[in-house]
Amino acid sequence: MANINFSHFTLGIEEEYMVLDPASRELKSHQQKIVTEGQKVIKDKVKAEMHQAVVEVGTDVCRNVDEAHKDVSNLRRTISHIAGDLGFWVGASGTHPFSHWESQLITDHARYKEILDVLQDAARSNLIFGLHVHVGMESREMANHIANSTRYFLPHIYALSTNSPFWEGRNTGYKSYRTKVFDKFPRTGIPETFDTIEDYDNFVKLLVKTNCIDNAKKIWWDLRVHPFFNTVEFRICDVPLTVQETITIAALFQGVCAKIYKLRLQNLNFIQYSRALINENKWRASRYGIDGLLIDFGKEEEINTRVLIYELLDFVDDVVDELGSRHAINYITKLMEEGTGADRQLKVFQQTGSLVHVVDYIHSQFLAGI
Repeated sequence: MANINFSHFTLGIEEEYMVLDPASRELKSHQQKIVTEGQKVIKDKVKAEMHQAVVEVGTDVCRNVDEAHKDVSNLRRTISHIAGDLGFWVGASGTHPFSHWESQLITDHARYKEILDVLQDAARSNLIFGLHVHVGMESREMANHIANSTRYFLPHIYALSTNSPFWEGRNTGYKSYRTKVFDKFPRTGIPETFDTIEDYDNFVKLLVKTNCIDNAKKIWWDLRVHPFFNTVEFRICDVPLTVQETITIAALFQGVCAKIYKLRLQNLNFIQYSRALINENKWRASRYGIDGLLIDFGKEEEINTRVLIYELLDFVDDVVDELGSRHAINYITKLMEEGTGADRQLKVFQQTGSLVHVVDYIHSQFLAGI
């Protein structure tokens, strides 16, 4: 099918970084100094988060993965430089290997006070670092269709992003423990499908009317049709160690969206599975990363996760050239060879027996390849 316009599949990327004490390697409050100095350079592309040892950044709307790579690289360089001048380190990992949430300071802001008042220790202990990828959509109706269909692929891509094997000084046995921490929040995880965008909007209105939420941003699902931007927002992934991993994961989300769109234009749909079934694969991805087995629900059997990821690459192969993302997608082969961020963190720990060395490694990877 020729001449499909993929230009509306823009990218926006948000990353959450940890602020570190170079001496102890513990998480450390920067008292919003990094945000204050950062806003002088990159304006509103840097923001505070609930915990004072977290910095959030967000790109502009990027037309393709190359623009996104340049933007994320600049954000990481800028934050790293500012943090260094202030006497801090920064790193990107889904959890800190050994810092405890009980000792972390909370940002003084009305929004965070409200969340703490409602969620209590579930919010205080939510000391995690994620990657959010926005993919632009031509309409909210198409966004709903694509969100419904891409749910199936969330565990596959999540497995590639796993980067949080440690929690409060322990090897958790999970490749991504971050989602286990976040599961304590309401309105998280794999969403159900919505037949129409009106059904989704009515669901949000019901939650607002019944005082469950005051706005749709408090729906924290693994993906959602964004309440304000014309995007589908993918929220399931750990923040990766490196820029290249972030861009590769973003490219894969973009590719899946474009492929579902192409199928829709051909009056074809990808089969949709229940939340309960997809959750089985999400748990496996969290536990084993790319080294386990996921369920192929069509075949009704377990398949090596790596095999299914290569099948996913075949699935998107006919759209990645149009998107200009083949070089980013091709990095998945190297990622499968070298392991995910979790695999590499665990390798450092196995070699050194030291979580301090793991933090050193996380810090060393922050600007790797830039």
